Amino acid sequence: GTIAINISSIQIKHSDIFKSILKELENSKLNPENLEIELTESYIMEDIEESLTILENLKNLGIKLAIDDFGTGYSSLNYLKQFPIDKLKIDKSFVKGLPNNKKDIAIARTILALGHGLEVKIIAEGVEKEEQKEFLEKQNCDEIQGFLYSKALKEEDFINFIKKFN
Repeated sequence: GTIAINISSIQIKHSDIFKSILKELENSKLNPENLEIELTESYIMEDIEESLTILENLKNLGIKLAIDDFGTGYSSLNYLKQFPIDKLKIDKSFVKGLPNNKKDIAIARTILALGHGLEVKIIAEGVEKEEQKEFLEKQNCDEIQGFLYSKALKEEDFINFIKKFN
């Protein structure tokens, strides 16, 4: 399976994130192909050149890359096509009104079409209701996450939770 880690802009700015990830991969013996790094759209757009370098270095290791909170920052479609991204995450603010809010429907469908056109997977964040899940599945959303499946868990509870799936 894949382990997804959300990296904050503060963590990136105050450390050599590439070296830190290499060190943790070595310590954990985790295959880089089983690691997914999530970076927020707003961070990526802060310094395009630096972001592109970091993303390309991580991608060259085999790590999967996702843009978190997509649609809430100031992304340029021109830059989006240059980044070596594997996944886009539809921000929960656009999922909240599904399946009834016309604007949320339009935004979710647009992000899904854009992502699939760029050949990246789409994850919907913040899914709390069965009708949201059903709508997103009908729209061919690749992955769904949110309180519908589980709230945030402490380490011990998380370990017990994933044991159910093995």
